[in-house]
Amino acid sequence: MDHVILETRVAPEWVDYNGHMNDAEYARVFSLAVDAFWEAIGLTEAARDATGVTTFTLESHICFLAECVAAEPLTVKLTILDRDTKRLHLFLALHRGDGRLAATSEQMLMAIDQATHRGTAFPDDVARAANGYGQRAHGQWPEQAGRTIGIRQK
Repeated sequence: MDHVILETRVAPEWVDYNGHMNDAEYARVFSLAVDAFWEAIGLTEAARDATGVTTFTLESHICFLAECVAAEPLTVKLTILDRDTKRLHLFLALHRGDGRLAATSEQMLMAIDQATHRGTAFPDDVARAANGYGQRAHGQWPEQAGRTIGIRQK
């Protein structure tokens, strides 16, 4: 189940010398989408301060599929692929204004104790809120999920 987590536009300063959104800006948009997800499930700044729990990104993989140009509307949809008490395996799909899939980002994120900088469980209310985003069965993962980087041998 995909959920729209962020709607934005390509800022003029995100456009590079090729006339399209720079690769680093795709990462920015996905980061903003993850921040919106934390807010949506209650891991706000106040909650982080109250619980001492924050999050770190452990791994991220972006697939670039289509160009985005200045002022183009962007929508990011989020899917939870897998999870346990302290980690979330997320898949984010970035769509252009015309609906075309422009990029995907697969990310592994972990709840972190701010005092020790070690993994910890998500607060119960945050974990319950994440339940509302469902979880995809492994056989139903998007095509770009679980990929490895390599040059295909002929």
